[in-house]
Amino acid sequence: MAPSPDSAPPSRRPPPRQQALRTALIVLLLVAVAVAIAALRGAFGIGGGSRAGAIVDTMQANGLHAGFRRAHARGLCVSGRFIASGDAAPLSSAPLFQAGESPILGRLSIGGGSPVAPEAAAGVRSLALAITQPDGQQWRMAMNTPPVLGVGTPEAFHAQLQAMAPDPATGKPDPERVAAFQRAYPPNPALKAWQASYRPSDSWASTQYHSINAFVLVDDQGQRRPVRWAMVPEAPFAPLGEGPHTDDALSMEFQKRLAEGPVRWTLRLQLAEPGDPVDDGSRAWPESRRTVDAGIVELTAATAQDGGACNGLNFDPLVLPEGIEPSADPILHARRAAYAESLRRRARETFQETAP
Repeated sequence: MAPSPDSAPPSRRPPPRQQALRTALIVLLLVAVAVAIAALRGAFGIGGGSRAGAIVDTMQANGLHAGFRRAHARGLCVSGRFIASGDAAPLSSAPLFQAGESPILGRLSIGGGSPVAPEAAAGVRSLALAITQPDGQQWRMAMNTPPVLGVGTPEAFHAQLQAMAPDPATGKPDPERVAAFQRAYPPNPALKAWQASYRPSDSWASTQYHSINAFVLVDDQGQRRPVRWAMVPEAPFAPLGEGPHTDDALSMEFQKRLAEGPVRWTLRLQLAEPGDPVDDGSRAWPESRRTVDAGIVELTAATAQDGGACNGLNFDPLVLPEGIEPSADPILHARRAAYAESLRRRARETFQETAP
């Protein structure tokens, strides 16, 4: 089977039409960078840019893939619509929660920094969305399969990345570094419980995705309610088979599935109660918390990310419409800084690649 467009070597000179698309991408990236660089200080304070740079350096330590995202490098552009039920409208003044439809641009991806990594073997799957309201405001979200993080601070997250970075001599994490990290940061019971129960499905479509971090819904009267959410798949679970799988197995399966009809998830909001850990993405909330089904995410089209509309979009989770606000979770704000730094590097590399 021929490799997918996303698996082409980054160093190959693109044909003229593709080169023009990449030039357009440069313009979009540079505009986004001008806005995003300010977020580096906002997320980390003084010296925030250098800390975000250190995190991104660690992410790419196993090999630089110029022009690609430093995390979740391999993916597929998707589009569709959000069909709001209206049930969440009393919780937030954001118009997108009113009964009706809003367009979606999104991206399905796998964890890791390699754009040619085998999709089916990935330990983490992701769904990123940008929902656009009629007034132009967007709600961007970047969701992963785990419902919680292993650690609760940017410093601990960076230490985790360093501990899990492959040793150049073996291609695997150094056991001594991993042991030292676990002594400093004991394994998170909530994450361990999820890992013990998780089984990968045969499709992005039958996978559940989580916001992990908390946000705050604000209604018309100014009442504030902390919330997390999950994308609950409509497609029934089917386990991932033993294989062998092609490197682009998830992309091919998803495109084939879309040819038969739309793919849907329910956007299920979970509302916190007093005392729940709102500002720590490593701590779960009780399953008994009230939930509200805000609507349906329906995807109807998919294209390769190389030249696709999602490729130049930074799925910064702090791009929020009025009526949705971030919590004070430090990792949520650190994500913005790291995304901005990755975007800055991608813009520079894409410009260098297409320069005459």
